[in-house]
Amino acid sequence: MSTVNAPTSSADTTSAATGGGPSEDTSGTRTPDDRAAADSARTEHTHLSPAPGRSSRQPTPGRGRPRDASRDAALRSAALEVMAEVGYRALTMDAVAAHARAGKATIYRRWESKLELVIDTCTQLVQRNIPEPDHGSIDGDLREFLSAFAGFLGGPIGKAAQALVGELPHEPELAEAFRESFLLPQRDVLRRIIDRGLERGEIRADAPIDTVVELAGAALIHRLMLTGDPLDQRFVDRLLDEALLPLLR
Repeated sequence: MSTVNAPTSSADTTSAATGGGPSEDTSGTRTPDDRAAADSARTEHTHLSPAPGRSSRQPTPGRGRPRDASRDAALRSAALEVMAEVGYRALTMDAVAAHARAGKATIYRRWESKLELVIDTCTQLVQRNIPEPDHGSIDGDLREFLSAFAGFLGGPIGKAAQALVGELPHEPELAEAFRESFLLPQRDVLRRIIDRGLERGEIRADAPIDTVVELAGAALIHRLMLTGDPLDQRFVDRLLDEALLPLLR
């Protein structure tokens, strides 16, 4: 089972919630301070370009100073910690900057909006913590993937994930970006794992694959958002052995 690496805190979360700087409009409309920070960032020849096929844009370094990967990580960590405390709608670039002890221009050089910051943070964490195993066994591959996913959601990232998922019905732009950048790629991974098992003859030809994919995600989110029961290995083993694998075989 993969181990989730929690983002390291860079400052006290209370100061992040208060912002530590000029007020910011959380509706998505920039304040004069935000526009000034973004203008300052652009003077350093940094440009944000859209990632192919995604509604949210990934940051792309320009011709200015080289990007500091450790700084990126600290800013992402700060965003997660603030969001875990105040939620997505109340998250501001001011609060992230204060929590990370950085200027807003530093953030805007990397992400054009809080939507881009949050989606990029989620995507980076998933890529680091949730593998696509291919060891030649449907049982082993599904168990490793779901164990990593459950550990990811049930670990220190869990509170921020709860805050984010809870906002999706109220934030259409966030919901679309979250589906395209996070949910659909993980469903695709799960589907590929099952398809490889089908090719190896481990799964019956008429297995309800779509249903299994839906059930796997629903079971994880049900525990994360509704019951609060632990997303531990015991739960993953029960889900696989009593529900998913019997449906596939």
